[in-house]
Amino acid sequence: MSQQVTSELKKLSAIANDLELSGELRTDATKSIGSIGTHEALLALLELAANESLNINERDLALKQAREILKKSRS
Repeated sequence: MSQQVTSELKKLSAIANDLELSGELRTDATKSIGSIGTHEALLALLELAANESLNINERDLALKQAREILKKSRS
């Protein structure tokens, strides 16, 4: 994976985990991580889903995005 994608993934993960930011911004970051679609993105999404500080809807979204990455990898 390129350095640029790795850097972008780290930034998006930080945004998605930052409880000081609005829920909408965190949700958008989570969706963006899902659109990256790499193994590293999958791991980042699973970390989000495991973050008990996030609300249940954000954690569920992270799982849904992770599931989509898995579906695409089977095709």
